[in-house]
Amino acid sequence: MQLRLRTKFTLVMTSLVLFVVVVLSVVFAAQLLDQLIQETHKRASDLSKQVFLQAQNAMTEAKRAGLRPESDDPRDIHDYVRRAFEISEGLQTQFKAAKDNALIYEVSITDMDGMVLASSDPNLPGATLARRTNISQLEGRSFLHQVGVLLRTIRGANKGPQLFEVEYPFNKGDKPFGEVRVVVDSALLIKEIQSSVQTSEVIVLAALALSALLAALVSRITLAPLHDITAQLDRLSSGQFDVPSLVGKTTETSSDELGLMSRKISQVGQQLRGVHEIFSTMRENMNSVMAGLEDGLLLFTRDARAVMVSPAAEKFLGAPAGEFLGHRVTDIFPPGHPLGEALHIEGDELSEITADVNLETSEGPKRVNVSVQAIQEDGERMGALVTLRDLDSLESIDTQLKVSERLAALGRITAGVAHEVKNPLNSMRLWLENLKESLSFDGRSTYARRGMLDLDSEIDRHAAKQAVQVLDKEIDRLDQVVKRFLDFTRPMDVRLEVTQLADLLKEVLEIAKPQLQQSNIQLATLLPIDVPEVYVDRALLKQAVLNLVLNAAEAMPNGGQLRLVLSRRGEMAEITVGDTGKGIPPENQQKIFQLFFTTRPGGSGIGLASTFRIVQLHNGSIDFTSEVGRGTTFRIELPLAA
Repeated sequence: MQLRLRTKFTLVMTSLVLFVVVVLSVVFAAQLLDQLIQETHKRASDLSKQVFLQAQNAMTEAKRAGLRPESDDPRDIHDYVRRAFEISEGLQTQFKAAKDNALIYEVSITDMDGMVLASSDPNLPGATLARRTNISQLEGRSFLHQVGVLLRTIRGANKGPQLFEVEYPFNKGDKPFGEVRVVVDSALLIKEIQSSVQTSEVIVLAALALSALLAALVSRITLAPLHDITAQLDRLSSGQFDVPSLVGKTTETSSDELGLMSRKISQVGQQLRGVHEIFSTMRENMNSVMAGLEDGLLLFTRDARAVMVSPAAEKFLGAPAGEFLGHRVTDIFPPGHPLGEALHIEGDELSEITADVNLETSEGPKRVNVSVQAIQEDGERMGALVTLRDLDSLESIDTQLKVSERLAALGRITAGVAHEVKNPLNSMRLWLENLKESLSFDGRSTYARRGMLDLDSEIDRHAAKQAVQVLDKEIDRLDQVVKRFLDFTRPMDVRLEVTQLADLLKEVLEIAKPQLQQSNIQLATLLPIDVPEVYVDRALLKQAVLNLVLNAAEAMPNGGQLRLVLSRRGEMAEITVGDTGKGIPPENQQKIFQLFFTTRPGGSGIGLASTFRIVQLHNGSIDFTSEVGRGTTFRIELPLAA
């Protein structure tokens, strides 16, 4: 369980107070126990002396009463002494007073052999007492030993109390005769000290409760600035670099360490704001660059986690790029994935490699080139860059570039040819006009008007007139061809404007409607209005799409279906024109955008070339798919308006 800093602070302070209280309590208990043992020793010593004095008085009173031992035999003497002690009221009173003492367990008078002559316990006279440990040995020992003795007394209560004694020897004449033994029970010591210990426990508990309250209060006051600092850090982590601190003013103006920390955090926040702005600008530029890339890019860190995935990678991975950020390479390319097999992933390590893979995508099967480039700094590997390249698209782009180059070269050639042909044509037309004027268009020559008719000459003039007419028509046709040359090669004046493609395509259908109805063609359209607008020249784009629609209609002379679909594909708008006609043979598919190439009788071969050129002028692309006997589908992609 994670504890809050305030709780930890409170626990630490309470623990410190507990430690101090425990230490003081141990010292107090040691002093108290030592004092109690000393006091008990003193009381026992004083009591032994008092008992001895009473014993002396008992012997004196016995002599006065006329009591004498029967002989000098030790037994008779012991009986005499014991009898004297028994009849002594003073001694018995002293024994009774000793029994009332809370610390005294027993008081006995014994001879040197330990036989009891008199005792506060009426059952002991005549019995032999074993010698017990002198209490001075307990008094002189350490506190731990003293506590150990008491604990053994508590734990071993079933074995009887542990007894200590104080001896006071006395003589008869000049020879030792006996001793007064005052016995102390350790259990009585525990009972005596127990009340003081209970009082100490109450004091300890009260001290702990008070210390906990004081610790909580002190921690609340002391750690309050940390709450303000935490709020500052939360605002920084959420990107609020410019929001003023409303709760941390006191902290920021404080001169202590926390105030200094708060001011440092504010300075860091200002620096982070500048770094964030720079990073945001760089990220926007990077996103703009990556959005325009056709290749899919995946940047992995040293531990094989994806930190950058370009939008173009979506068409290879089949999911939005954001879903792969932070994932390991083995999660993005799991076992069995075609790209994973091509990368030869070992653990989380990516090796430099280049391979071609057949990959199933949402757009159909694609040939993909996958390559890995290691990123190193100062000889140390920092990560890897995985590049996914659509080989089919590259071939399509290469084909379009070749077509563009052919059209450009052809345009340069036709411009020169048209210029060279135009001048002779103009000269021929001038002379043809002169020839036409020299002939009579009413069928009569100058000689006929003078009355001289010649049938043969009339026939020759008719043939000449017919030849002039044929020559005139051929020159007109040649002139039209040259004009088309010039129109195609002349730079187009492109006037871009924001255009809603759905409306433009509807206008194209209105223009082509008569021809579609005449050919009995069914129309299938999907023109959503939510596709963003584009920047195009309306007239040029309308002509380009119209060329595709009319070509589709001509491919279905006996009727069919024409599909016109508008959709969005990433940052591009896509126009699809499809038919169910006879299709384009494979041998002609590489030529259809070439100028003057046509398979239709009477066709000019300029329509598709013109459409290709118009799409390129709009920074777009055009492609097609065709299957013989099933039809052809053209796709135009145009960039969306920013």
